[in-house]
Amino acid sequence: MPSSLNPATGERVADHDLHPPEHVETVLRAAVTAQRDWRAIPVGGRLPLLRATARELRADAERFARLITLEMGKPITEARAEIEKSAWTLDHYAENAERYLAPETVPSGATESTVVFEPLGVLLAIMPWNYPFWQFFRFLAPALAAGNGAVLKHASNVPACAKALEELVRRAGAPAGLCATVLVEPDAVAGLIADDRIAAVTLTGSTHVGSLVAAQAGAHLKKHVLELGGSDPFVVLADADLDEAATAAVRSRYNTVGQSCVNAKRLIVEESVADAFVELVAEKAGALVMGDPLDDATQIGPLARADLRDTLHDQVRRTVAAGATLLLGGSPLPGPGFFYPPTLLDHVTPEMAAFSEETFGPVASVTRVTGAAQAIELANRTAYGLGAALWTADLDQARRLVPLIDAGAVFVNGMVASDPRLPFGGIKKSGYGRELGAYGIREFVNVKTVWFGPAVTS
Repeated sequence: MPSSLNPATGERVADHDLHPPEHVETVLRAAVTAQRDWRAIPVGGRLPLLRATARELRADAERFARLITLEMGKPITEARAEIEKSAWTLDHYAENAERYLAPETVPSGATESTVVFEPLGVLLAIMPWNYPFWQFFRFLAPALAAGNGAVLKHASNVPACAKALEELVRRAGAPAGLCATVLVEPDAVAGLIADDRIAAVTLTGSTHVGSLVAAQAGAHLKKHVLELGGSDPFVVLADADLDEAATAAVRSRYNTVGQSCVNAKRLIVEESVADAFVELVAEKAGALVMGDPLDDATQIGPLARADLRDTLHDQVRRTVAAGATLLLGGSPLPGPGFFYPPTLLDHVTPEMAAFSEETFGPVASVTRVTGAAQAIELANRTAYGLGAALWTADLDQARRLVPLIDAGAVFVNGMVASDPRLPFGGIKKSGYGRELGAYGIREFVNVKTVWFGPAVTS
């Protein structure tokens, strides 16, 4: 039975009944019927639903933000920002979907040849807990605009958010069955993927779960997109603006209590400026306010689950035992809830846990390098390839270095972040496929070639 557990107190808020197989069957049947009608509507006729959903989000933003905070512990100010970003994404596709999906004329030997973009059908969305609204809407907005339907299997620790999402889209005017939530155990996912009524699958989650979903989808020859883990490097060269870089590093490492795939997890800093940079990061991280996530002043709330806190602490403990210097934090807070303080580790080397493993929580590690060449080599020394940040005043040097960095996105003098206007996704064990922008909306469509020969006359 999935439960809502308040990470700030450890208290059980509510229990939610799992959906029995007959309910899941009803959901799938209704989704297929609704999507068949939905795809027949021209793109422009689908977009009012996106605008209405954005309005509903904004109209009830405070309730949704509190729900996020109570179920997964995100500070309330960040939860409000998540709701607004979800609405922005819906607005973006409402404004741009017709352009993204417009037929393309391609010169060929035909009298007329075009490429058109048609929906695939009902999509299964397997979503994570760290951005329970945003992750769903960055999938749903382009999926609905393209004419697809959606079945949501959300993370088991955010069942109230999952229910709220279904109700929200229904209230915005979605046809019955077009977008539905199923509360099922993880071992039921394979059956959903195998079901002929599911046309394709999208997953945001861990690399381990991604490999399982990829195998299951591949066995049934179904398109899938995987947005998985990350161990993003944050490279600071000697000529960088250190204060701006340190401010961005703290924001990037500690937002969402460090529980984002694109948090800056490895701070790779040129030795000549490392002492000054570390001092700035320690000062700024040490000033972060930790406490009740429902308090507007709080910047660091609890981790989402006790096991996440325990895993993180084990990584810190092993890294310090291997020789790293602990400058801030480093121990779970006593008392109720799953709190771990902002932690800063210096003199971290590539064989240590905080460098070689994905750290999902408020722990920053600093690795010192001799110059740009070693910085790029260590930035790439990871199984992941989601995002990377590069800080330097020499933009010509940056343009030479960017092609050498293995990542789905490189941000120069900025913090890695997703944006509905730009494609988002990774390489290596961070997954494949893209979300957002024009590339994202075209992941779950049939890219169909239409070829006309000369007219036949009798």
